[in-house]
Amino acid sequence: MPAPDSLAAWLAHLEALRPQGAAGIELGLDRVQAVKDALGQRQRVPVFTVGGTNGKGSTCAMLERILGCAGYRVGLYTSPHLLSYRERVRVGGADSDEATLCAAFGRVEAARQAAGNIPLTYFEFGTLAAWECFAAQQVDVVILEVGLGGRLDAVNCYDADCAIVTGIDLDHTDYLGATREAIGFEKAGIFRTGRPAVCGDPAPPRSLVAHAQSIGADLQLIGRDFGYRNQETQWQFWGRAGKKSGLAHPALRGAHQLGNASAVLCALETLSARLPVAMQDIRRGLAEVELSGRFEVLPGRPTVVLDVAHNPQAARSFAANLGDMGFYPQTWAVFGMLRDKDIGAVVGALKDRVTHWLPCSLDGPRAASAALLAQLVKEQGGVEQNGPLPQFATPAEAFRYARGRANESDRIAVFGSFLTVADVLRELARKT
Repeated sequence: MPAPDSLAAWLAHLEALRPQGAAGIELGLDRVQAVKDALGQRQRVPVFTVGGTNGKGSTCAMLERILGCAGYRVGLYTSPHLLSYRERVRVGGADSDEATLCAAFGRVEAARQAAGNIPLTYFEFGTLAAWECFAAQQVDVVILEVGLGGRLDAVNCYDADCAIVTGIDLDHTDYLGATREAIGFEKAGIFRTGRPAVCGDPAPPRSLVAHAQSIGADLQLIGRDFGYRNQETQWQFWGRAGKKSGLAHPALRGAHQLGNASAVLCALETLSARLPVAMQDIRRGLAEVELSGRFEVLPGRPTVVLDVAHNPQAARSFAANLGDMGFYPQTWAVFGMLRDKDIGAVVGALKDRVTHWLPCSLDGPRAASAALLAQLVKEQGGVEQNGPLPQFATPAEAFRYARGRANESDRIAVFGSFLTVADVLRELARKT
């Protein structure tokens, strides 16, 4: 079979390789480690690994921007993407180009076949290719976002010089366990003996703390070893090395971002001997950080708010952030989710903030139908009327409906999945 000749063709090839069954997810490190060895990959620069249920993307974005402001060439690997796979692999603050990605995919495919035609999942293949991109472009530091869990996730084949775990909540319970204790243990799998580990969850599972102690990781907990004080127009970080005062609030919206920013500053302090960062770099980085789809408020009227919130913890934060925005006569919710999420709890967290629910179907075998979403909204008491809710085939269709009926003073909230936000972003791009 000839090698794929475009990024789209490579991604189709990766899809064809993925295991059959539950969304192509097959946890374990043996396959990816074997191909990593065949590639001869070595770690020559500092590595931050970022795990957690919510807050990973924001944490990675702040780390990337601050280190970039300090003059470092940063390699960042995240998932999933919104509009283009190129978003997943960033170097120097920019998405990778197709040629670089295709060349990296080619090297991974050759190594995979040479190692005995080892099957790789979509995410495993992409993780190895991201490292190839970083090595080829000689980055100074690598940031790896965990895809699912931590202990058995593909990025855990690389040893974190500093591991960060953000908030922990129930999600992916089919793979990680049905309790926070079980999930906390999986998240703690990215910790390494004798190396710094940072946890930004204010009530970390005992299993996470116990695992860090059992392997001798240097665990720092928010509220115990580091933290923040909100001072209205500014905030203060405190940690083992002292205080950093007069900090501007992160450009990413939401009160919870101070917790994420604190974990970032703590992590940077742990590697300050190898990656020194000045206060001016921290201030500039926090002021300039951007991340699409995380409580993103678009300009114009009616107000449009995008958030990829897809589990109860994220929905509670989203609801609090909506409440802090001020008064809007009506809020129209463009709402699409995957059926393996706790849809009822997400609706329950947001029902007091939503006036009109606009459930929509998503693409793919894991998607919940608009009909199922409408049923769960009613079960959660999200609507008072007895008539049926409107239902839509796509988020874009629901968004057009909302735009046609919302007043200028209203608000449209788009949430529930990366797929939901992405479809509306494409609709907005078409309009533009």
